[in-house]
Amino acid sequence: MSSGNDCKPQTLTKPSLGEKAAMELVDRVFGLKVSWIRPLPSYDDQNFHVRVSRNKGAAEGADEYVLKITNSEDSQEPDLIEVQTQAMMFLSAEGFPSATPYLTKDGTIMSLESADTGPGNKKYMVRLLTYLPGMPVAKIATNAQILYEVGKLAAGLDKALSEKFHHPSVKSLHRGQFIWNLANVPLLDQYIYALGQNKYREVVEQVIEQFKGKVIPKLSSFRACINHGDLNDHNILVDSSSASLENPQYRVSGILDFGDMSYGYYVFEVAIAIMYMMIESPDPLSVGGHVLAGFESVVPLTAEERGALFLLVSGRFSQSLVIAAHTALLYPENKEYLMITAKTGWKHLMTMFEVGQEAVQKTWFETADAYTHRAPV
Repeated sequence: MSSGNDCKPQTLTKPSLGEKAAMELVDRVFGLKVSWIRPLPSYDDQNFHVRVSRNKGAAEGADEYVLKITNSEDSQEPDLIEVQTQAMMFLSAEGFPSATPYLTKDGTIMSLESADTGPGNKKYMVRLLTYLPGMPVAKIATNAQILYEVGKLAAGLDKALSEKFHHPSVKSLHRGQFIWNLANVPLLDQYIYALGQNKYREVVEQVIEQFKGKVIPKLSSFRACINHGDLNDHNILVDSSSASLENPQYRVSGILDFGDMSYGYYVFEVAIAIMYMMIESPDPLSVGGHVLAGFESVVPLTAEERGALFLLVSGRFSQSLVIAAHTALLYPENKEYLMITAKTGWKHLMTMFEVGQEAVQKTWFETADAYTHRAPV
């Protein structure tokens, strides 16, 4: 859910190709004939699910892809898109269910293309990524088992990237003013106008102030790593690995959208995963313990990292809700998708503050600590 690489309000940079133009793009850039196409929801890029028809004797490969057209602002940073795509390829080779790019006719992983879809004839970076099967976590009734798996995935992914991923452009992941980096919750001051004047704004202002006083001074004590940065309930795909309808067992079948990758801290990733797994849960305050247990099965947190979790989760809620409100003012036609989190997000954030940090973290830590004595349920 990237929103540009700095803290300036987002300009109108989202691509708006029609289906016919998208089909022609696939043919011209990748040499593939599209037999079926449909748009996919997206925050500020444009995505299409495409099926291609293959001639006899054509090279082997997947028949379904996602055509990803990056917004014109982020398209000006080819090093960043390059390293994100290389990270996806690396993770796929490491056994993670990540998409990989189909090469252009020129043998490259992406291509900068002009599109006459608005003023200024903007340029957009175009990629064709393998289509991953599965259902978004948002569409299933989550249980302790999949929450644990999501936490384990978050830790394993960050650990692999931080310890084994090497690329000349990796330095571009130091995105100091990137609004979606969890360290940048204080930058929300510039977008908070979008909330108007109400009780929600008061809670966000409280989060920002506490974040400045209690989290920012401790960042240097957290363990640094590369974050995926957006393991939300629409970016993690699952399929069922059991036939039981009463107690289904799920496995992660896909990890989507690496557009928010940046250098951060291990504790950021688990906080982001907890927040998004709370969104659709009927018992949101219980979620954190299961996600934390899965994460700590790979990367145990320090006492200081654990102590910051409540404000980090609250900070991510605030980022998601404030930036969505701001972006919906710019893109009213995309408001329904942009405000997905807001439907329950405000309720969950308010509940967290009503219950209080001490009680919420006690629930999380007791649940997580119980896992050290048993296998995940």
